[in-house]
Amino acid sequence: MAAQPERDYDLVIVGASFAGAACAIAAAQYGLRVCVLERKRDPGLKLHTTGIIVKEAAEKTWLNKVPQDLVRRVERVRLYAPNLRDVALQVPDYYFLTTDTPNLMRWLADEMRDQGVDLRLAQSFTGASREPLAHLGRWHVPGIGRTRWLVGADGAKSRVAQRFDLGRVEHFLYGVEYEFAGLELREPDALHCFVSKQFAPGYIGWATQNPTGVQFGLAFRHRASRTGTPDIDALRARVGHRIGIPDDLSPSAIRAGLIPCGGPVTPIARPGVILTGDAAGIVSPVTAGGIHSAWQHGWAVGEAVARHERDGGPSPELEAERAAPRYRIKRALRWAFDHCQTDWPFDLMLGSAPMRWAASHVYFGRRSP
Repeated sequence: MAAQPERDYDLVIVGASFAGAACAIAAAQYGLRVCVLERKRDPGLKLHTTGIIVKEAAEKTWLNKVPQDLVRRVERVRLYAPNLRDVALQVPDYYFLTTDTPNLMRWLADEMRDQGVDLRLAQSFTGASREPLAHLGRWHVPGIGRTRWLVGADGAKSRVAQRFDLGRVEHFLYGVEYEFAGLELREPDALHCFVSKQFAPGYIGWATQNPTGVQFGLAFRHRASRTGTPDIDALRARVGHRIGIPDDLSPSAIRAGLIPCGGPVTPIARPGVILTGDAAGIVSPVTAGGIHSAWQHGWAVGEAVARHERDGGPSPELEAERAAPRYRIKRALRWAFDHCQTDWPFDLMLGSAPMRWAASHVYFGRRSP
């Protein structure tokens, strides 16, 4: 394939996942010339997300346009203590959407193209340099062209952050997830969550039904002193029979990766360069949920750039800082989970009013009773 000629853009975004797509669509809706670089040839491959969408994102963002065959509604959480006692948690009118995540990401790629975004697949970001003032101080991105603004939405190990000395994500969970195509859980309408310091120190295991099968995962608090990977097979041996995953069934796909859990990085922006999504640490420190907050922040960044370009609006860098969630309470809970986690309170108190309240607050936030 012949190389495309370099062009002039208003905004170049590195990364085509949720935050990058939101930023691109928001800016394109204002008429900006937008280019998105994605190192993968297929945006649905080598995923690092569970693809679970909360109600707010499903109803109040561009994601409300997702085709119904790509999502499945899940209305309750079933929480398991380490001894496998369990409790069902539910809030009226609240739900999650599990997704056919590979095809959801391909749909997002098509949505960007439909909005006029120049999506460059199989295109890695290698760097950018300032052009002379004769070109209004634009960035030159080799092989792409010139741009006034550069946004890094390229994950927890962001090259944009490294290249421009922006804040780096330093606190992670490490997760592994199995996909079982065509399988149905015994209770398919619940998000199953397993608390266990033995298997998931600092986080949980999970299983849920999606439109194409079952996803079963495990993550723990990643530390330099801890070697190895989450023992997902040991957790499966412990709980698989309970939820309906046969012992002899091989996963149809496996994904793994690092998940930020320390809150937004600092600095999140420098003149002409902004981070968003996982690159900016826009992920809940407790639940590791990132799609809704990443979409909101990415959209806010795209709108801020567009308004600044079109109407001389406020500084996009400052708007990116203001739009970043602080997670003050959740960061405190993360510290407590890291330093104080023990199994016996969950075994003893699961189902009690205080434990139900705390669990509902984690999973449903302000919507909990």
